[in-house]
Amino acid sequence: MRATFRPMPAWPYPETPAYERRSRWTFKAGWANTLTLLEREIEHLDGREVILGGGFREQDIRLDGLPRSDARDPAFPGIEISFELPDRRRLVYATDVCDHWQHNVRSIALGLEALRAVNRYGITRRGEQYAGFAQLPPGGPDPDRGRRLVEAAGGMTQALKRHHPDHGGEARDFADVDAYRKVAST
Repeated sequence: MRATFRPMPAWPYPETPAYERRSRWTFKAGWANTLTLLEREIEHLDGREVILGGGFREQDIRLDGLPRSDARDPAFPGIEISFELPDRRRLVYATDVCDHWQHNVRSIALGLEALRAVNRYGITRRGEQYAGFAQLPPGGPDPDRGRRLVEAAGGMTQALKRHHPDHGGEARDFADVDAYRKVAST
């Protein structure tokens, strides 16, 4: 597998707040191990034409498509990995959940490995993994509605317990309360 790095002028996805990012010390595996894992997972999907996009500058990328060893840190830690399948569809995976771009590459590689395992063990045949998302309203959680639910419950802890789906609550209510909790903690 030959991966090519490409500069991205800006992170086009919702940005993970710095306080929610995983530390630079999240993974202990080396870069060569991460590339081997990514290569293995993309090969299992028969992927080709692998492109890794990030906050690199053109001058930070060598002629062979890999980052220069003396390159500056990218403008943002997010990484987008895309590759083409045999049926000509292009899959795209992106994350900025880690502080360091190489760890975001590893996060995607581990995610691909987990998705393959879920498929391999046949637990996705009924689509159960998406059942919770189907209950959420279009447009995502509403923190303002979550604030009203928290006030009505008499506090954040009570609202989270009352509206949690595992305790008989509605998924939409819990998502709204959780969205308000995240907004209120910033």
